This record gives sequence, structure tokens and C-alpha cells, in this order.
Amino acid sequence: MSVRITPVGTRGLMVDLPDLTTVMNWHAFLKANPLPRQTDVIAAARTVLLTFDSPTATREAAGRLASISPSSAEQRAPRDVEIAVLYDGADTASLAESLHMSVDELIAWHTSTTWVAAFGGFAPGFTYCVPEDPARALSVPRLTSPRTEVPAGAVAVAGEFSAVYPRTSPGGWQLIGTTHTPMWDSAATPPALVAPGDRVHYRAVDALEDATETSHHHLATPPRRPIFSVDDPGMQTLYQDLGRQGNGNLGVTTSGSADRASARTANAAVGNKRNATLLENIGGLTLTALAETVICVTGADADVTVGGRPALLATPTIVPAGAEVVVAPARLGMRTYIAVRGGLIADTELDSAATDMLSGLGPDPIRAGDTIAMSLTRPQSANALLSNPLRVRKEGATTTGTVRVVLGPRDDWFSPAAIEQFLSTTYTVTAESNRVGLRLDSEQGLERARTEELPSEGMVAGSVQIPPSGQPVVFLRDHAVTGGYPVIATVINEDVDIATQLPPGGTIRFELFEEKND
Repeated sequence: MSVRITPVGTRGLMVDLPDLTTVMNWHAFLKANPLPRQTDVIAAARTVLLTFDSPTATREAAGRLASISPSSAEQRAPRDVEIAVLYDGADTASLAESLHMSVDELIAWHTSTTWVAAFGGFAPGFTYCVPEDPARALSVPRLTSPRTEVPAGAVAVAGEFSAVYPRTSPGGWQLIGTTHTPMWDSAATPPALVAPGDRVHYRAVDALEDATETSHHHLATPPRRPIFSVDDPGMQTLYQDLGRQGNGNLGVTTSGSADRASARTANAAVGNKRNATLLENIGGLTLTALAETVICVTGADADVTVGGRPALLATPTIVPAGAEVVVAPARLGMRTYIAVRGGLIADTELDSAATDMLSGLGPDPIRAGDTIAMSLTRPQSANALLSNPLRVRKEGATTTGTVRVVLGPRDDWFSPAAIEQFLSTTYTVTAESNRVGLRLDSEQGLERARTEELPSEGMVAGSVQIPPSGQPVVFLRDHAVTGGYPVIATVINEDVDIATQLPPGGTIRFELFEEKND
């Protein structure tokens, strides 16, 4: 079978396939038989997305994929899962009208359909389900512009799919109801209530039972040594490492430090392993040392003092016991990283201490009065010959950055004129931006050359989605695993760091990447 293989940035490949059954066969094969240096494989409605750890591995994999022809995947015995739903969704009435149904007819269709779980994606516990009988499928349009906040437990439909939002998150699906059924428990096997192959039955109720207090958090708590107390965490301070790689099939994105280069530089300066846990801060912070240690601050350009004395960025600095560490709000850039020699210790989930703001996995954001603890492992030797890797700049009072992109995988949804407009426009970062993505604004939105719905497909950090509004959204580290708007281009892995350092009101431009062999 001949398949279309499209680059996704420099470290990903999108395989277009004819139907969902073929997708599941490919996904099962590539999960059991990963290609060299493959880091993840993500199934979606008509595609499989593969990611790799280098551009070279990606190019070599493209040649190997052309000769792959997976046979039918082995399926486990399905379970029957019942979900009680109060059909009070914000879009129930308008959707019924657009489908030429009454509200009662829409509810009857949804509850009388047996749904089969196809694949996980978007967020942990968010499972895409399709009608067991294809004749019962409807084509439900997504919203023109996605909501910035969909409540936890929202029951939604889009395209041919139905799913439940497991926690509050952005989303562009039509909301038809609410459930209190927990969809994710990271300590369970499998952690998602609904796993691929399961049959789902929605049951209409007049009222929901009170939500249980069960949390999806099951954090490991390794031993630790207190090293700092938090006096002021600023606007946001999070624990981060390099994230949860390889869990896309669970709907779990990698997450981790938004600006990878700054995090690695901070850890290297104090002699830590590259994946050591550290702090990511927005808006400055104040800490008090409980014992003598060594720190390094990188990322956004900000004043740093230790015991009232100035400290240099990207340079190891001794912090005496009792000294106050102050990182001022940034003059340039958005996020600052603070590494401690030996590495920090925080509670972990799925083997990572990264705080994922979309899914809620990992430790909670740090608050005033919290204690920061360090690892008891021995650090490597420090390297002080480093420079701060911040790559945004000031133009007048505005922070700006330029990122390199590879067109696609869905640039064919746009005319050459629209692509030229995309590459020549200076976009403004809006206040709705966060670790999930940059929401951009410009005088004129991009028009699609194709108007049909795009089936949900895998996304990577750096995917530039174009929703019907025409204003781009650049996915960052806590992005959804899958999405349903066409990706006109993908920011190369190395330049995602630049996008993460742009504050609201900053500007960004896109330029084509000229690939060189690595």
C-alpha cells in the first residue's frame, strides 16, 4: 500500500492512511516495533504521527516507512463502560438545530449509539470514540474558534467522534452534556477509564450524583533534603524537567521545561544531569536558603541577587545558608530557570516531576510558604563556561522573536498567497497565551483553500494551527497530543524555546528553515 509521508518540523513524520482500522494496525505495529531512535507514535483519525530524537533519525525513518505494511493488529477483549450524562451542554440546542433535530432527538441519538474507543489523545483520559455502526455517524462541525476553557466532565462531539473532557482545558468541540465519571487515574492499569477497543454507553440522567473527591494524582514522593523556603513565587513558579516522553498513546504530552536550552544550560552550569528537576518562573521570585548550596539562573534577562549581591546569569553562584535569592521580573523574555547543584526533588507522576498545566499531571504550582528540596545524589562537576541562551530581542518597548519553520504537514490547505501572508506577517502574542500555546493576532486572518473539517491528528510542540478564525496558535510544551485544525507549518524543535520566551504583547515572525545535515 502506498502512503503519503509528510515532514512535521525536523523531528516528526505524518503518515496519512485511508481509514481508522489501518491507522490502528500501523500504530500497534510501530508501538511494538519502534524505528531506530523513535520517541513516540500517536494514532489519530486518519494519520499516525511519529517523532524522533534527531533530524537524521527522522530522514532515515522516512525511507523505512515506505516499505512497512502492517497486518491486522491484535485486539484485547473490550470492556463495556457506562457514563451517566446530564445533557445540559452549552451547545446542545444550537447543535440540534444545525443538525435539523430536536434536542430530544439529539440526546436519543447519542444515548442509543454504541461507541467504540478508537485512540487516546488531546489530554490524559480524553479518548476518541466512534459509533460501532458507521451508519450512525454524524458529521459534527467544530467551533469556529476554540474555547479557552472547557469544564472538566464536559461531554462533547466533533466530526464522527464523541469524548469526555477529563479536566478543564481549551477545546473546540461542541458541548452537549456533563458527567461526574472520573476519566483518568494515573495509578490504574490502564490509567484511562476508556481504553482503545472498549465499548462506551452514554446514559441520560435528570441529575448527576455529587462529584467524588477522587483525584487523578498519584504522585511518588522520593526522599529529600529541604534547601529553600519560598517567600514569593511571583506570577508562576513550577517544577520542570524534560517531561514525559513516549506517552502520546495515553493522551499525555511530553511537557517539561518550556525553554529547553535555558533549562539545560542551568543544569549544566551546576553540574547536574540534563534532565534534573529545576524551577521555571514567570514574574520573578524570592527564596531563602535553608543550607549552603550552588545555583544558576538562566532564561529571561533579569536581575538576580544573592544575599543582596548581584549574581550573573548562566554562572554558578554560591548561596550561603540564610541568604535571600531574588530574581527580579524580566526585562527581556518571559521565563527564568533556577537550577540547584544536585538537582531538586519533587513529587513525580508517570516518572516525571514536570507540572503539565493542560492535563494537571505532576506537582501543583509552587506557593508562598512551600519548601524546595534537593536530591541526595552526587552532582557532576560544574561547567562555568556557558552563556545564557536567550534568543528574543527588544525592538523599542516590544519583545520580539523570529522562529524557523518547516511548512506542513497541512500547508496544502492554504493557497500560495496565504502561505506568503503567513511568512510576511508580524503577529502579536495575545494575553490568552500560556504553556499550552501562543495565541496570535494580526490585522488579517489567514484564509483556507479548503473548507472541510480536518480529522483529528497528532501534534508536536511547534505545530502552528490555523483555526477558522485565521489567527495562528503555536503549540508549546503542554500542548494537546492531538488537534483538529490544519497545521500550516511547524516550528523547528530548537526554536520552540524562542516562542516560550515571548510575553503577551510581544511579536513573532516565521521564516522558512533551510535544513542542513546534522
